[in-house]
Amino acid sequence: MNIKILVAAHKPYKMPKDKQLYLPIYVGQALHPENKIDGYTGDDTGDNISAKNGSFNELTAIYWAWKNLKADAIGLDHYRRYMSLSRKKDINLALNIDQVQELLKNHDIILPKKRNYFIQSNYNHYIHAHHKEPLEVTKQIIEDSFPEYSDSYQKIMERKSAHMFNMFLMKKEKFDAYCQWMFAILFELERRTDISDYSEYEQRVYGFVSELLLDVWLDKNNYDYAEVNYVHMESQHWLKKGFSFLRRIVSKPEN
Repeated sequence: MNIKILVAAHKPYKMPKDKQLYLPIYVGQALHPENKIDGYTGDDTGDNISAKNGSFNELTAIYWAWKNLKADAIGLDHYRRYMSLSRKKDINLALNIDQVQELLKNHDIILPKKRNYFIQSNYNHYIHAHHKEPLEVTKQIIEDSFPEYSDSYQKIMERKSAHMFNMFLMKKEKFDAYCQWMFAILFELERRTDISDYSEYEQRVYGFVSELLLDVWLDKNNYDYAEVNYVHMESQHWLKKGFSFLRRIVSKPEN
């Protein structure tokens, strides 16, 4: 089985040694043509949306793979965040080809474990961190174009956990179906949304919204999947993140 896990990156970084499995991809290459990196594939070849990286984030890598990569299973990790059977911060312990092949014997989809918010729903967590309007427009697009997903959308918004980071590995048939559905929604959201006044960070809106769409798609289709650990390879400032989280809850209204 030909399996490829893209590693989204925007700068040189240590990569897994297994070049058969892992494919480093420079996201937003069209925006920085002067920054080509040896050994990294640019997301600006063939049918691509590389120039949209400022608002679509790592989705430009996913789109490139959907349109250009021939493989039996396709996935995505980030240059600092990997799926693994271990919890150790060791890039050499990222999923290897033998582990992936074993998991794919019984599952078409592999995901990192859900992120739990405990005291907030996915909807409330999102609107305390980002602009509310794009999420409301997404709901309307689903009601207009994919009404069979409306119940699952509401269910996921009310849930207090989600598969985040746009990380996954899927057999090609599922990957194609997911991309077709997701990008149809996001391109329509892009058409209906004016983000010109958003900060540079908030202009990454389509990447943010997409993180919640994965579970909507999984729930509606009742797809089975395997969960593994996700490991951030660098130290994280959890105390600082916690204070930031609480500050957003207190300071940002829900309307």
